[in-house]
Amino acid sequence: MERRLLHTPEGVRDIYNSECAKKLVLQDNLHGLLKKYGYHAIETPTFEFFDIFGKEIGTTPSKDLYKFFDREGNTLVLRPDITPSVARCVAKYYAEEELPVRLCYMGNTFINNTSYQGRLKESTQLGAEMIGDNSVDADAEIIALVVNSLKTAGLQEFQIGIGHVGFFKGLIEAAKLPEETVSDLIALISNKNFFGVEELIDSLGLTADLKELFSMLGSISMSEDMLNRAKELAVSYPTVLEALERLELLLQVLSCYGVEKYVSLEPGMLSTYHYYTGIIFAGYTFGSGEPIVKGGRYDNLLPYFGKNAPSIGFAVVIDQLMAALSRQKIEIPIQEQQILIVYKESRHADAIKKALALREDGTGVSLVRWEEGKVKEDYDAYAKRMHMQDITYME
Repeated sequence: MERRLLHTPEGVRDIYNSECAKKLVLQDNLHGLLKKYGYHAIETPTFEFFDIFGKEIGTTPSKDLYKFFDREGNTLVLRPDITPSVARCVAKYYAEEELPVRLCYMGNTFINNTSYQGRLKESTQLGAEMIGDNSVDADAEIIALVVNSLKTAGLQEFQIGIGHVGFFKGLIEAAKLPEETVSDLIALISNKNFFGVEELIDSLGLTADLKELFSMLGSISMSEDMLNRAKELAVSYPTVLEALERLELLLQVLSCYGVEKYVSLEPGMLSTYHYYTGIIFAGYTFGSGEPIVKGGRYDNLLPYFGKNAPSIGFAVVIDQLMAALSRQKIEIPIQEQQILIVYKESRHADAIKKALALREDGTGVSLVRWEEGKVKEDYDAYAKRMHMQDITYME
C-alpha cells in the first residue's frame, strides 16, 4: 500500500511534543495571573452568527471570515476575535449588573486572509475584559496586567505602546479631511511611512498648530515635553485635548503599579478594530514582527448587544509570544516527571502496581510490554524520543 503524507491546510499547523507541553504551561501560568487580578474564566463558542462580527460592529472584514451555514440557513462564522463574543455574553448574563465584571478567556481565532504570507490563519489568544468601568484606573489595571503577563511569560525586554483613538479622530475632524485623504493617511501610518505622512500633511494647507499636531503622528515615543506641547496646541480641539489628558492621567496611575518603564505613548497608533473608542495599545518584543499583545477601550460595543456599559480589554497572541520566547532563547520550564516502565509479560502485575503507586505520587508513567526481538537500546532510544526522563526495566 502506498504511503501518503497528510498535510495541514495553508495557514494552520500541528503543535506536539515539547512545544505543545510548553504552550500549555505558558497558558496555565498566564491564566493563574489573571485569576490573581480577580478575572473569572468564560468560554464562548468557536462559531457565532455572522452579525456578531458584522460591519456595524467593526471587527473583521467579511472577506476575511470563514463563513458557512446551519440547517436553518443562518450564516455562521468561525470567530476571528473573541471580544465581541464576550460582549454578547455579558449583555445576556450580566444584563442587570451595574458594577464591574471581570472575565478572562482562552481560545483559538480564525482569519481567512490570503495576504498573510506565512502567518497563521488559526491562532490562540488569551485575554481579559473589564466590563462596566470607564475610569482611567480601569485602563491602568488592564495595561499593568498586560505588563505582568509578559513578565510572567518570561520576557524581560518588551514595550507597550499606548495611543488614543481620539487623537487621530480629533485631528481628522478638525482638518475636515475627505475620506480618500484619511484612507491614504491611515495607510501611510500603518506602514510606518512617516516621510510619506509628512509629505501628505505638507500638501494639505493646514494651520500651523494642526500641522504640528499631525506631525506628532510619526512619534513612537512621545516625551513629557512633547505631550505638554501637544496639549497647548490642542486647546481649540476638544477631542484631541481630551485624548491627551487621558493619556497623561493614565501615565500617572501606571506609575503606582511600577510599570511605567515598559510603556510609551504613541499618538499615531491605529487599530484595524473599529470598535475601539479610547485608549488602544500593542505590545512588542524582539523576535516577533507582529504584536504579541493588543487591546483597548471599546465603550460603544456592548450597546450593540443591548447593554450600555463601558469596557476595556486585551488579548495575548500565544503563538507570537511563544515564537518570541524561542528566538530570545527564553525557556518555558516544564515540571513534568515522566518515567517509562518496560516489563516482561511475566511481570505485568508488578509493573501495573508500580505504575499506579508512582502516578499516585504525581509522576507520569508509560507502560510498555517488552516485545520479542527488541533490546534495551531500542527502548532507551524510544524513551528519548518520547521525552521520558527515566526508564525502568522489569524482566
